[in-house]
Amino acid sequence: MLMRTDPFRELDRLAQQLTGAAGSWHKPSAMPMDAYREGEEYVVALDLPGVSPDAIDVDVERNMLTVKAERRPVATGADVQVELSERPLGVFSRQLVLADALDTERIRAEYDAGVLTLRIPIAERAKPRKVTVGAAASRTPIGS
Repeated sequence: MLMRTDPFRELDRLAQQLTGAAGSWHKPSAMPMDAYREGEEYVVALDLPGVSPDAIDVDVERNMLTVKAERRPVATGADVQVELSERPLGVFSRQLVLADALDTERIRAEYDAGVLTLRIPIAERAKPRKVTVGAAASRTPIGS
């Protein structure tokens, strides 16, 4: 049997459940993330510790990126007796509106050490480019 020394931890867990701070299957909670530009890519890193890669869905519809993940109980079965359960279980979801400057056709996703990293390339049409200035065509005076 596990013994705990923090008398307020259970009260904090109960408060999270009552206020809806923890995710559930009926009300998904948001996952923490970082977003930044790295060279010619926009990078989004989402924390999903303890989530199996097959329980992660990444969808793009037009310019809306949706990430859903589900953390399931690890120990299940008739002979399992849970002594302590503090890790949040359930569905986690995050939606991001992507700018038109991003190429949603070439998004790459990698999952490593509990972090889902999405790399979204900057679209060619959004990259800076040089515009050449040509000489004006010769003008013919009116009335000649």
